[in-house]
Amino acid sequence: MRRVCVQGLEKLGEGALDAPEDVYVDAAAGGALYTATSDGWMQRMSPGNGSWERWRFIGGTGLLGIAPSADGAMLVCDADKGLLRVGEDGVVTLLASEVEGTRIRFAEAAIEASDGTVYFSDASTRFGLDRWFHDFVESRATGRLLRYDPRSGQTSVVLDSLGFANGVALPRDEAFVVVCESSRCTRVWLKGEKAGKAETFIDNLPGCPDNIRLGSDGHFWIALAQIRSAWLDFVTRWSLTKRVVASFPTLLEWLQATAKGAMVAQVSQDGRIIRVLDDSEGKAINLVTSVTEFNGDIFLGSRATNFIGKLSLAQGAHEQGAVPS
Repeated sequence: MRRVCVQGLEKLGEGALDAPEDVYVDAAAGGALYTATSDGWMQRMSPGNGSWERWRFIGGTGLLGIAPSADGAMLVCDADKGLLRVGEDGVVTLLASEVEGTRIRFAEAAIEASDGTVYFSDASTRFGLDRWFHDFVESRATGRLLRYDPRSGQTSVVLDSLGFANGVALPRDEAFVVVCESSRCTRVWLKGEKAGKAETFIDNLPGCPDNIRLGSDGHFWIALAQIRSAWLDFVTRWSLTKRVVASFPTLLEWLQATAKGAMVAQVSQDGRIIRVLDDSEGKAINLVTSVTEFNGDIFLGSRATNFIGKLSLAQGAHEQGAVPS
């Protein structure tokens, strides 16, 4: 595995984008970029002149993961409302706000399979977006991977007891679905002899997995939040310290402020790290939440910035030496 340092990051839409969590690139439209921002808008960048437009208004402050639908609509995870569909005509439809009699409290990320089934994550059943760090510190593993069936309109639980369920992705053959947790990525087999079985896809990553997206070469790109620190490791080691810190907002804010830096990893379909791109001090971009690869570039989303980062994989990084895999 190679580790490289981020160089030459281009800041797209700087100042016009409010906490762009996720990025989708429409290859059929020549590389048009889409993102959802915390001011309630879906925004789009023209591939021709790089100009941004407020494309569709959804409302709310909890817009997170986005994904395309085969019918031309966009799927949007609203942490507060649930799974949304935004049509080409701008009509917003709520697809799922509860599952099996319980509220979807923290819709995070989604992906649509070729048969129209939507797999999406519910990060926590205890806390919403405004208190996500409480869930991370408490580590009670209440997240879920959910399935929305467009034919019946029903939502079901695929896997529960997940540690802050986050990004969701499918490989090209859709043999399994991957869901990211705070300390690992888990896959659930959808086909073959293992169908229905859950197992660890990859763990021991150099950061906390956030969003995951399939790359053009069949490998996955994973955004790794740099939340781990010596203090946080100490706090989360025992139930008592977790409860004490979770009871004091000031301590939580201080711990959260210790997180800095940005990192993404390219991971093979068999769960092997291929390379890591790193901005350990957060000089170019901080707290990357998503990474999308297109045409030799990667596009980085972050709720801590007012821009989307663009980095050339060929020219924008230099090797820092091997890292044990």
